Order: sequence, then C-alpha cells, then structure tokens
Amino acid sequence: MTAHWTAAVLAIFVWWFATGAIMLAVRWADRAGGGAHGMVVFAGVPLLSLGVAAVVLSLSSVTVWGVYAGFLGALAIWGWIEMAFLAGIIAGPERRECPPGLAGWARFGRAWGTVAHHELALALGLMVLVMVTSGAVNQIALWSYLILFVARILAKLNLFFGVPRINLEFVPVQLTHIKSYFRRGPITVMFPVAITVLSFVVAGLAHRLVTADTDMQAAGFTLLSALAALALLEHWLMVVPLPDAKLWRWMLPAPKTRPDDKGRTHGL
Repeated sequence: MTAHWTAAVLAIFVWWFATGAIMLAVRWADRAGGGAHGMVVFAGVPLLSLGVAAVVLSLSSVTVWGVYAGFLGALAIWGWIEMAFLAGIIAGPERRECPPGLAGWARFGRAWGTVAHHELALALGLMVLVMVTSGAVNQIALWSYLILFVARILAKLNLFFGVPRINLEFVPVQLTHIKSYFRRGPITVMFPVAITVLSFVVAGLAHRLVTADTDMQAAGFTLLSALAALALLEHWLMVVPLPDAKLWRWMLPAPKTRPDDKGRTHGL
C-alpha cells in the first residue's frame, strides 16, 4: 500500500511541477523576447534526450524502478513537445486570429492550422513509442503517453466546441491568436463524450491495479490510474468553478502584459 501511495504522489507531483516549470520557462521567454523562445526549447533538448534514454532503458526492465523510468521518460518527451508548442516553435502555420462570425468547417480548418504542427509532433511521438515498445515487457512509457495524447485531443475539442470555463491567463505571447478559437459557453455533446471515455479509462486502470499480481504491475497501474484521474479532473474543471489556476500562479512571475481573460488552464 505504501508503494501505491508513493507512485500516486509521484504522478501528481510530476504533473504539477512539470506544468509549472514549463510555464515558468515560457513566461521568461515572453518577457525576454528576441530569440529567447528558441533558446528555451533548445535548452530543453537534454531533458528530451534523458527522456528517450529512460524509455529505452525501461523496455526490458521488470522492476518497479523500470516502471518509474518509463513513466518519467514518456512525460519528459511529452513535456518537451509541449514546451516547444507553448514557445510557439512547434505550433501551426496559421498565426491570425479567428475572424468574427466564422463558423463550421471553415472555423475548424483555421483552428487546426493554429496547432497542426504540434498535433503532428505529438502523433509522431506516439508512433515512435508504438514501434520501440512493440514486444517489450515494460510498456508503461507507451501507455503513459497514450493517456496524455487522448486526453489532450479531447480537451482541445472541448475548448473548440465550447465549455463554461476557459483559463486564458497562462496563454503565452506567441500563442495569443489561439485564444480567439476557443469558445466559452454551454457544454456540447463533446463534454459528456470526453468524461465518459476518461471515466472508463480510470475505472479500467483501477481494476487492473486492484488485481495486480506483482509490485511492477501495481506501481505501473497506480501511475497510469493517477495520470488518467488527473486528466479527468482537468476536464471537470472546465465546468466546475474552482480556482485551479492558483496551483501555478504563485510560482510564476507577473507576465509582461496580463490579459483580461479569466478561467482555467491544462497541465502536461
């Protein structure tokens, strides 16, 4: 039971700390200007390399430490891609705001253009993990990345179609135009779809955790259950009026120009 709590606390801490660290680095680049955004992404390459190394080393490991290595390695890879996106280096070819009154497929097409390169980078990362983990005894890295991938797609679709609460406070300068593609309003059918999918994932992983036969399985399914539960929580925070932004605001310097929008943001 202690091992379960350790794994759960680790997952929550990494989610919180990594999110704050990425936002801190990007906000510094926003304030510094010039080539600071590219510098931040380049400075994160060693972290990406360590993540790749951790994933590779974890593939043949049947130990609890191998599970932790695969989990942290996958999050390091994901985190670097997210930092490149928030820094505006890997985003999309569309850098203009959404024209007033644009709707339907035209709006969707332009919204896709704002994040196309980012989505392709995430999909490429997933495909590489599928290939390198094929047949491996330890696939925690693949499943960790896959949970983040599915949750991020569902979150972006909900932000596009509409949710009551959207936090634009932490949107970096390089992505200011993306705010115009979000829609604040009543929930659509996409919200219950996302909640249902993530709830099934959490329930399935929790069941595997309860029935785990080894310490390795227990640690792995605890980490995955916690990660999926955090993704589910983030979706509920699009509806429930809680001051979740305070989780990171205290650790960040004031932005160069603070936007007027209020709401919530997402983790890794």
